[in-house]
Amino acid sequence: MYRYDEYDQQLVDERVKQFADQTRRYLAGELSEDEFLPLRLQNGLYVQKHAPMLRIAIPYGNLRSDQVRMFAHIARTYDKGYAHFSTRQNIQYNWPKLEDVPEILGKLASVQIHAIQTSGNCIRNTTSDPFAGVAGDELIDPRPWCELIRQWSTFHPEFAYLPRKFKMAVNGAEEDRAVIRCHDIGLEVRHNAAGETGFRIFVGGGLGRTPMVGEQISDFVPWPHLLSYLEAILRVYNRFGRRDNKFKARIKILVKALGIDAFREQVEAEWAHLKDGPSTLSTDEVARIAACFVDPQYESLPATDAGFERARAESKPFAKWVERNVRGHKRAGYASVVVSLKKTGVPPGDITAEQLDLVAAWADRYSFGEVRVTHEQNLVFADVKRAELFELWEQLREAALATPNFGLLTDMICCPGGDFCNLANAKSIPIAESVQRRFDDLDYLHDIGELELNISGCMNACGHHHVGHIGILGVDKNGEEWYQITIGGRQGNDAGIGKVIGRSFAAADVPDVIEALIDTYIDHRHEGERFVDTVHRIGLDPFKARVYGEQQTERKVANG
Repeated sequence: MYRYDEYDQQLVDERVKQFADQTRRYLAGELSEDEFLPLRLQNGLYVQKHAPMLRIAIPYGNLRSDQVRMFAHIARTYDKGYAHFSTRQNIQYNWPKLEDVPEILGKLASVQIHAIQTSGNCIRNTTSDPFAGVAGDELIDPRPWCELIRQWSTFHPEFAYLPRKFKMAVNGAEEDRAVIRCHDIGLEVRHNAAGETGFRIFVGGGLGRTPMVGEQISDFVPWPHLLSYLEAILRVYNRFGRRDNKFKARIKILVKALGIDAFREQVEAEWAHLKDGPSTLSTDEVARIAACFVDPQYESLPATDAGFERARAESKPFAKWVERNVRGHKRAGYASVVVSLKKTGVPPGDITAEQLDLVAAWADRYSFGEVRVTHEQNLVFADVKRAELFELWEQLREAALATPNFGLLTDMICCPGGDFCNLANAKSIPIAESVQRRFDDLDYLHDIGELELNISGCMNACGHHHVGHIGILGVDKNGEEWYQITIGGRQGNDAGIGKVIGRSFAAADVPDVIEALIDTYIDHRHEGERFVDTVHRIGLDPFKARVYGEQQTERKVANG
């Protein structure tokens, strides 16, 4: 993993001191609310319904065990004993005291973590594949490129006040596990026909009020010109992006208004002034960063392990967990493990201080001291010996972190919603729990198969409901909470936006609606066909007929 050099550490330490003084001046009445607002936002500090919320950057989702232990310490000392992992591979605390935040940031800096640019109209945390470096389908490790983008974008003076927030994601595998087409800029590291490394670049993706899938702006940008090409895109956006209406300020609106060809012309014209300039990457600089992402000291192991196979044959619960939560690895004898943060009754993505301490210990014991955070709000041990999987599973199960539901219906993405967020129209967490409890039969979940359910409490779409196979959106109707349902959304290589099935539902009806959708799928699916594939094959009408027909029948019965 990348470790700060003396310049990185000095930069972060100085920011902590600067924000400590800004906070002191605000609390003393020397800074107004309006003056303090942009200062706190660029240090990841929001003011939510009940308390401040601190969002901390986890660069491309990679953590060391000492950083996880610090997260546990902060949760225990400054919060209510837990933390929340978000879809941006970040971690959030919902209950810190404002006066404690500078001290928290100082402790984070001691383990090379910060909250810089986790909010505000700037370039946010760059995300990537949680299985980077170990996935069998990986073509090029995206992490060095993520780190280069992180260093280039942090404190970039030209892009500190963009028209709106800006998000990038990088993928280097055949399967897109970073959802790059749903970002402001999505990058795919690839080789061209000559074997040279470069980037296929998408621009103008994003969810929220106007969901869009990004369009390809370049099939291949050679690696030395990566940063200058990104700079060209951002300059065009900074110059022409709308600042008069925050709902129309994202780059996707500009790309849509101009059209991808006209937007590309603007970028190419800007790039002509930047190409081969100071932002050009050198072989030495790329090698310096790449040296931080070498393989750990793997042992030479057989591809199979007799003890693992015996445990899988003798224990059905262990076998189910292996089926869902254990992934293949590029090295024989190793596997990657998904640590589920989706136990029924626990808000998706939440983890206690005690569990964080255990995760850190397990990382040291089983996975070279590293932990990954996923887009789906789970954790990953990337490098576990197959011979040690049963031992690890027993400990995960004892800590309520071994729910075998990765990729299944109850492995849902869910934003904090109206329980915490000022922007939310409706609560998300109770809806997640009601669906979890309705489908709390693991055998049935496995029979349903792969199904992604995403929940957002408002149109900002922090729960990415647009790209869920089933999406749930909280809406406000005359001061009451209702829920709109979409189906057919997809992430990955064929990312697409789901379609609304019809009028919205009361909270109490949502589990019944989900069950009706599942029943329709089961009635129509082909052998081995996923829910989302059935939706695209037969269309929305059968699902709408089942849902609204049953809803209408229930209303008639209720009315006598």
